[in-house]
Amino acid sequence: MPGIDESLAFYPLNIAVLTVSDTRNTETDTSGGLLIERAQAAGHNVVERAIVRDEVADIRTVVSRWIAEPGIDVVLTTGGTGFSPRDVTPEAVKPLFRREMDGFSVVFHQVSLGTVGVSTLQSRAFAGQAGETFIFCVPGSTGACRDAWDHVFALEFDSRFRPCSLVGQIERYRGICP
Repeated sequence: MPGIDESLAFYPLNIAVLTVSDTRNTETDTSGGLLIERAQAAGHNVVERAIVRDEVADIRTVVSRWIAEPGIDVVLTTGGTGFSPRDVTPEAVKPLFRREMDGFSVVFHQVSLGTVGVSTLQSRAFAGQAGETFIFCVPGSTGACRDAWDHVFALEFDSRFRPCSLVGQIERYRGICP
């Protein structure tokens, strides 16, 4: 059965968190705040945080800058993944991918089905790899961020997770992370 092997070394990731919202600021950004709190509590380094409006160019500018930064392993975005006219995170980020991680959306929706029911269909959560950086885009609700962290990221971002974790796919950990 998969799980955390405490006998293995833990390798922290460098994570950047982007909130996409026309209305939130650092005081009201509970979703980005939750992702930051969870990442730090797990032992990871939150190296960047930003909040941008729901504009393709604004989102793409920040994510592109972070992809180019060799010190960032993972980008987490929250917001802009629904179907309202202003929700443009997929349109901004997907063109940057060299590979999509289709399984993330499937797993996220399975988890989300248990918390919000069929309303999970209103989310366009997705993930992929741009350059060597992994990018995960989740809805802007705090509940969706909690589901994503507690049921997906907490395991996939932990180098001790077996049979394998995302950490072994990060260039700087290849060869040292089993």
